Amino acid sequence: MNVATPEEQDPYPVSYERCDHVRGPFLHGTRAELAVGDELVTGHATHFQAGRVLHHVYFTTLVPTAAWGAQLACALSGVPGPGHIYVVEPAGPFEDDPNVTDKRFPGNPTRSYRTREPLRVVSELDDWEQHPPEAVQTMLDGLVRLRAEGRDVIYD
Repeated sequence: MNVATPEEQDPYPVSYERCDHVRGPFLHGTRAELAVGDELVTGHATHFQAGRVLHHVYFTTLVPTAAWGAQLACALSGVPGPGHIYVVEPAGPFEDDPNVTDKRFPGNPTRSYRTREPLRVVSELDDWEQHPPEAVQTMLDGLVRLRAEGRDVIYD
């Protein structure tokens, strides 16, 4: 996992009231094939928990973090390929993603955020490095373990 160095981390939590200082580009990794101008909106099922509909749309400023989103979405849904990473623009305020911020990592080293507002697709990132298959399998095995232990919690 590629995480922000202490110098790159924001010393203050990002909240709906305080997010204007965070600069993109903003990225969203997914299995979905989208076009410029499409909007990612809430209300879709997550790949991480069967039957769970999300109230937020998630994004990052780091390519490796977006790659995890794309690759895991494909692997969890049985779609072949690495998925897609899109450059997106948030239509409104956003906050740190509590699923990784402070719950799993101090601060926000994965530069992960969430919003209730749409994300508009600006372009697709064509040249990005995939995580190795064994790393993806390790993540999938970890998710299975978390589910078995009842710790696959999504704070949404």
